[in-house]
Amino acid sequence: MLAEVVRSGFVESRHRGHLVVVEPDGGVCLSFGDPEQAFFPRSSNKPLQTVAMLELGLDASSDLLAVACASHAGLPMHVDAVRRLLASAGLTEADLDNTPDLPLDTEAARSLLAAGGGLDRLHQNCSGNHAAMLATCVAQSWPTAGYRDPAHPLQVAVRETYKKLSRTTIGAAAVDGCGAPLYAMSLVGLARAYSALVSRAATTSAQQVAAAMSAHPELVDGPGRAASGLMVAVPGLIAKGGAEGMYGVGLPDGRALALKIDDGAARACVPVIVAVLRELGVSNAELDRWATGPVFGHGEVVGEVRATLPATR
Repeated sequence: MLAEVVRSGFVESRHRGHLVVVEPDGGVCLSFGDPEQAFFPRSSNKPLQTVAMLELGLDASSDLLAVACASHAGLPMHVDAVRRLLASAGLTEADLDNTPDLPLDTEAARSLLAAGGGLDRLHQNCSGNHAAMLATCVAQSWPTAGYRDPAHPLQVAVRETYKKLSRTTIGAAAVDGCGAPLYAMSLVGLARAYSALVSRAATTSAQQVAAAMSAHPELVDGPGRAASGLMVAVPGLIAKGGAEGMYGVGLPDGRALALKIDDGAARACVPVIVAVLRELGVSNAELDRWATGPVFGHGEVVGEVRATLPATR
């Protein structure tokens, strides 16, 4: 049991899950649940994909690398960055093959609809990641058509990078919500992959990805959103969430954690992560803002989502 939802003093819901923290050498130092169980990382794998793309010749500035790692909110800053990433490879939004959607940000979605727009590929939260995939294909002189196919050389290389960074086997294959190939890996494998991004021994490509995320946190998620908030609170930390209650976090000292909430509830993730960071000795006033999530009743805060980690000592 990792988190609970309290409404007006009454525990309304509980969230079970699995969590693991690894040392810079990959050894497990803290775990709850079953860290060896395989899960789909969902968008937590985007920084790993970006490492693969850099190693294949992707040439992008730090801010564009950040949006390549993003599940962005669809704000103008995000859309502009995606357009610039496409243009750097001589491409346009017409080349994207992610799933059309509205922006994640409510006000951005309303503005798009009010302007006569609708679901499109550019505003969908994975568009930066897909733009980077396309730009990598151009760098390699590979066909951009069919870039999502698991047999495309881009996706074959990405899969090999997953194995290398996670130091584990890759399991079941699936299609992610945006249409990209998706592979299951153990939670400890995902944590080791994030450690590989922030380790002092990180490859140049991994260092570039971690530095880009840390330097441009609001491009990775959005102002006031969870992953960006964690990275702003702890300089040098990188964090990336994924659908169905997934999260990967790399600490500046090379430690890393991976989290899966069993019922897929994203609301439980950040309070649990903050509780674990405190357990690891990472705490400050800015991080404390994320220690609980609000529970609303009639537009007012009437409770909280809070971590309930089992005792570790």
